[in-house]
Amino acid sequence: MSSSLSHIPTAYSLQPSARKAFPFLQPLGFCCLKNLGASTSKNSQLRTLYKRSVFPVETQLSDEDDEDDDDDDDEAADEYVVGSGEISDGFEDIEDEIESSVVDVLETKSKFEEFKWHRVQRICNEVREFGEDIIDVEELASIYTFRIDKFQRLAIQAFLRGSSVVVSAPTSSGKTLIAEAAAVATVARGKRIFYTTPLKALSNQKFREFRETFGDSNVNVGLLTGDSAVNRDAQVLIMTTEILRNMLYQSVGMVSSGSGLFHVDVIVLDEVHYLSDTSRGTVWEEIVIYCPKEVQLICLSATVANPDELAGWIGQIHGKTELVTSSKRPVPLNWHFSTKTAMLPLLDEKGTSINRKLLLNYMQSDSSGVNSFKDEGSKRRTSRKHERNISPISKNEINTIRRCQVPQVVDTLWHLEVRDMLPAVWFIFSRKGCDAAVQYLEDFRLLDECEVSEVELALKRFRIQYPDAVRESSVKGLLRGVAAHHAGCLPLWKSFIEELFQRGLVKVVFATETLAAGMNMPARTAVISSLSKRGESGRIQLISNELFQMAGRAGRRGIDKKGHVVLIQTPYEGPEECCKLFFSGLEPLVSQFTASYGMVLNLLAGAKVNCRSGETDDIKVSQAGRTLEEARKLVEQSFGNYVGSNVMLAAKEELANIQKEIEMLTSEISDEAIDRKSQQLLTKMAYEEIADLQEELRAEKRLRTELRKKMELERLFSLKPLLKEFEDSHLPFMCLQYKDSDGVQHLIPAVYLGEVNYLNGSKLKDMVHANDSFALNVEGEIHNIGEMQHDVKPSYYVSLGSDNSWYLFTEKWIKTVYRTGFPNVALAQGDALPREIMTILLGKEGMQWQKLAESEHGGLWCKEGSLETWSWSLNVPVLSSLSENDEVLQFSQAYHEAVERYKDQRNKVSRLRKKIVRTGGFKEYKKIIDMAKFTEEKIRRLKTRADRLSNRLEKIEPSGWKEFLQVSNVIHETRALDINTHMIFPLGETAAAIRGENELWLAMVLRNKILLDLKPAQLASVCGSLVSEGIKVRPWKNHSYIYEPSTTVTEVINFLDDQRSSLLQLQEKHGVKIPCCLDNQFSGMVEAWASGLTWREIMMDCAMDEGDLARLLRRTIDLLAQIPKLPDIDPLLQSNARTASSIMDRPPISELAG
Repeated sequence: MSSSLSHIPTAYSLQPSARKAFPFLQPLGFCCLKNLGASTSKNSQLRTLYKRSVFPVETQLSDEDDEDDDDDDDEAADEYVVGSGEISDGFEDIEDEIESSVVDVLETKSKFEEFKWHRVQRICNEVREFGEDIIDVEELASIYTFRIDKFQRLAIQAFLRGSSVVVSAPTSSGKTLIAEAAAVATVARGKRIFYTTPLKALSNQKFREFRETFGDSNVNVGLLTGDSAVNRDAQVLIMTTEILRNMLYQSVGMVSSGSGLFHVDVIVLDEVHYLSDTSRGTVWEEIVIYCPKEVQLICLSATVANPDELAGWIGQIHGKTELVTSSKRPVPLNWHFSTKTAMLPLLDEKGTSINRKLLLNYMQSDSSGVNSFKDEGSKRRTSRKHERNISPISKNEINTIRRCQVPQVVDTLWHLEVRDMLPAVWFIFSRKGCDAAVQYLEDFRLLDECEVSEVELALKRFRIQYPDAVRESSVKGLLRGVAAHHAGCLPLWKSFIEELFQRGLVKVVFATETLAAGMNMPARTAVISSLSKRGESGRIQLISNELFQMAGRAGRRGIDKKGHVVLIQTPYEGPEECCKLFFSGLEPLVSQFTASYGMVLNLLAGAKVNCRSGETDDIKVSQAGRTLEEARKLVEQSFGNYVGSNVMLAAKEELANIQKEIEMLTSEISDEAIDRKSQQLLTKMAYEEIADLQEELRAEKRLRTELRKKMELERLFSLKPLLKEFEDSHLPFMCLQYKDSDGVQHLIPAVYLGEVNYLNGSKLKDMVHANDSFALNVEGEIHNIGEMQHDVKPSYYVSLGSDNSWYLFTEKWIKTVYRTGFPNVALAQGDALPREIMTILLGKEGMQWQKLAESEHGGLWCKEGSLETWSWSLNVPVLSSLSENDEVLQFSQAYHEAVERYKDQRNKVSRLRKKIVRTGGFKEYKKIIDMAKFTEEKIRRLKTRADRLSNRLEKIEPSGWKEFLQVSNVIHETRALDINTHMIFPLGETAAAIRGENELWLAMVLRNKILLDLKPAQLASVCGSLVSEGIKVRPWKNHSYIYEPSTTVTEVINFLDDQRSSLLQLQEKHGVKIPCCLDNQFSGMVEAWASGLTWREIMMDCAMDEGDLARLLRRTIDLLAQIPKLPDIDPLLQSNARTASSIMDRPPISELAG
C-alpha cells in the first residue's frame, strides 16, 4: 500500500472522487485507497459508457415544453433556446457523435493517466507559449474525460466570443462545468474571475472543487467568507453574493472599508434564480446593475419560465448577452407516487395526464377491497363498469380515502430498496420530521457488514478530530445507513454526512429543502414527502420551481441511466394535486429589488464630515456623490422595471381587450338581446306565447326566491337559541353542509366550539370584526313569528372538523346538531376545560382562512388544524355512526310551513318550464338559450384569463424608487446623510461600511459609548442580540435550558431598546419596514461561549439545536470581525471586538475553508 502512495505528492493530487471524500480527514491520512480506487475505476467505465448516449433517444417527462420535439430527431437542437444573437449547432449530427464516441473510448485510457489539474496546467503553459488565440471550446473540453453537452459547448463558445452569458438548465445538468471552463480560460489569459454562491456552505464546496481543478500546489484559488479570507488575491476567488455586492458598492459610491474589484474580468453568478427570493433577491439585481460593463457575467440558473427576460435585461443594462437554455436532463427522471399499499407511476404511458390507477375512485375501491378479482379480464370488465357508475366523492370521503392510503416511511423505503432505487435524498419540511424518520428506521439495516465497518472507522476518525461535533443521537441511524441533514445540525456534521453519502455509505438522507439549493449531493432517487410545508401563517403550498429544484437531486450523471422522483400520499395531498403542480408550468423570475440603508448611503454619499473634539467639524470631500436623478437612473434599471416596461404594456393591452370582449359578450346574453333574437327567429304567435310564459316564469322565480329567503330566516331563528344553549354546556357534534364550485355536496362532521363573539381572548373575534371579507351584508331583519318580532341577523360560529380543519360558518351551513359531543369537563384535576383548551389551540394557529362557499347569509371558511388538534379531531365520529334519533335540532311549525310553501312554489316553477318546452317554437328558442350558455362559458374563461393577467401585473409593478426615497428620508432625519448636499456624517460613514440587514441600526449601536465599558465576552453578547433574528427555542425542548445573560448585558440591551423604539417610530413615519433586531433571549449563550465554556458544557440540556447555536455564533463572529475595519469606531471597541472574535472562532464552529 505504501508503494502505491509514493507518486502522490499531496492530498490534492488524488483523483477527484478521492479528494472529495473526507477532505477534512485527509491531513491525518484517513483515505481508504482501496475503495477509492475501485470507485474511480467504476466511475471511469460509467463515464466512458455514458458518452455513447450523450443525447438520450428515449425522452422522459422531466420537460413539458419538449413533448412536440420527440417526433423529429433532426430538430434536437430546438431544446436550446438562443437569445441576443443566434447560436447554431448544426455542425454536429448523429454520425459525428458515433464517430467521436469511438475516438473518445480509445482515448479514455490515456486521459485517465493524468489528473484534471495536470490538463489545466498544460493548457495554461500552452497559452503562455503560443498565445491566447489557441483557447477554443475544443481545448477547454479536453480538460474533461467525458464529452461535454451541447448546451455547455454553446455557453463556452458564447463566453469565448466575449459575451456575457445566461444559462438556464435543469438542476444537476452540469452548469458548473461552464463556469469551470471559463475559469480555466481566464486564468490561462492571466486574468481574474470571481465565483459567487448564495450560501457559505456552497462557497466552501466550490472552493474545494476549484482547488481540485487547479491543483493545491499553486495559489490560483481563494475564498472570502465575510469573517475570514483564504488567498484573497487569487485569480479565482470564491465568495457569497452579499460580499460581492458590498465590494461593488465601492465602484458606485463612497470608498468604504475593505478592498475593491482589483481588475476582475469575469464574474460568475451561480444560482441566479435566487433573484426571486423575497429576502435576498435584491442582491443579485444590484450586482448586475453596479457591475462595470467591461466585466463579463456568467449567470447560471435553474430552469425558469422567463430566462429570455433575464437575458434581455442584462443585455440592456450591461452589454451584449447571449442566452443558452436546455430543458433536457442528462439523466431522465421517472416520476412515481407512493401509497400505503403500492408505488405506481404518477403519469400515464403517454406522460400527459395522471395514471388512471391513482384516481380517487380507484383508491376508494382499493381501500374497500373491491379489487379482489379472480382474473385480469374480470378486473377490466368490473373497472369499466365501475367507471360508468362513478358518483361524486365528498370532501369527507376524500379525506377518509387519503388517510387510509398514507404510507409509513418504512412502506416507501421497502419499495425503494426492492427496486434498487437507493441511495435517496428524502425531503421532509421540518427538522423534527427528519430526526423522527431516522429514529424510526434505526432497526432497518441498509448497509452490509463491510460498509458498517467503513462507517465505524470514519466515525471514529471524525470523533478524534472533532469530538464536540459528533451528533450522538444520529450515530445509531448512521450505522444503519440513514442520516438527517438540516439546519439544526452542526456544519461539520453535515459535511461529514455529505462525504459519507457521496461514498455510498449513507443510503438515505432525510433533509429539509435547503439541501436542494446547489449542494453537490446527487442521488438515484429524490423522495418528496409533501407538496406543502408549515409556515408562520399555516400550510404553504410548494411552487413548481421548488418541486423541480428538489427533483433535480435525482439521477447521478455517469452512474444512473434514470433518476427517480417519488411523491407521497399525505392527508392533505394526493396524486391529483401532484399532477396539477407537475403540469402547472414553471414560475417566472420576479424582481425583489428593495432599497436598503447601505445602498442609499453608498449611492448618494459625497462630502465627508470628520468630527474632532474641541474643534469645528472638518469637511473633507472624498467624491462628488450622485444626485437624486443619477441615483434614480440606477435604481430604475432593476429587473422589475425592465419587465414592467416590456411585459406590462403588452399585458395591459391584452387585459383591456379581454375586458372589452367580456362587455360585448355580456350584452349578447342580456334579456333584451335574447328577446330580440327570439323575435327574429320565431313566428309572432310562438314568440308571444313563449314571451308570456317567460314573464310568468320570472315572476314565479321572484316569488320562489322570497319564499326561500323566508324559509332560511325561519331556519336561522330555530338555530340561534339552540346554539346559544350550548355555549355553557357540552360541545355537541354537528354536521355542516355545502356545495363546491362543481356542484358536489360535502357533508362535514364536526364538534361545535362556540359563537365567535363569545370566545374569550380569541384572535378570531378581532379578525372577523376587522376584516371586511367576513362582513355580513345582511342587516338585522325583523321577522314576524306569530305575534312576536325577532332579530335574525346571522352570526359566525366555529367548530373543529373530523378532517382536523377549523370551520368558520354562519347558521346557513348547519345541516343538523346532535345531542352527543365532548363533555366540557376537565380531563384531570387542575386541567383546563375542553372548550378553553380548544379556544387556546385556535388562537395559536395563523389566521389564514380559505373560503369554501358564500351566500347572502354569510360564508363558510376553513383552515387547517395543527398536530395539537389532531387528537381532538380523531374523536369526532363519522356521520354514519350518528343516529337521526340523536338529532336535537327541532324546527318550529312556521319553518315547516315555510318549507312546504317553498316546495309548492318550486314545483310551480318546474311545471312552467315544462310548459315552455311543449310550446311550438321551443326548438328554435332552445338554440338561442344554448348559444347563450356557450357564451357564458366563454365569458367565464375570459374572466379567468383576466384574473391571471391582473395577478401578473401586480407582481411586476415597479416600486424601487419610492422605497429608495423613503429610506433616504430616514437617513436624512438621523443625520447619517444630508440628501440635499450629499454630505455624509460619521454615522452614515459607519453604516455604509457595514454588512447587515439594517445597517443604520447596527451603526447606531456600535457607535454608542455605552459599549466601551463592556468586556469582550459582554460585547459579543450584545452583538449576538443584534443578529439573532430567526433563531428559536425548539418547541420539543421545552424542558431544557439556555444560559441567561449577565446583569450588565441585560442593562445595556434595555438601554438600547429605547434607541431602537425611536428608530422604529421614525421608520414607520416614512413607511420603511426594515427590521431592527434586538433580542436578549440568546445573549447568554453567546456570552457563555465567548467566556470560554466548552461546546459540551454549553449544549448540555440546551433548548437550542446545535445548528441554530452555531449559526448564531457565526453571525456574531461575522459582526465582531467587521468592527475593527469600520471607520470612525472607537479603538477600544475595535480591540475588544478583535479579542472576542478570536476567542469565539474555535471548533466545532470555526470556519472550515478546505
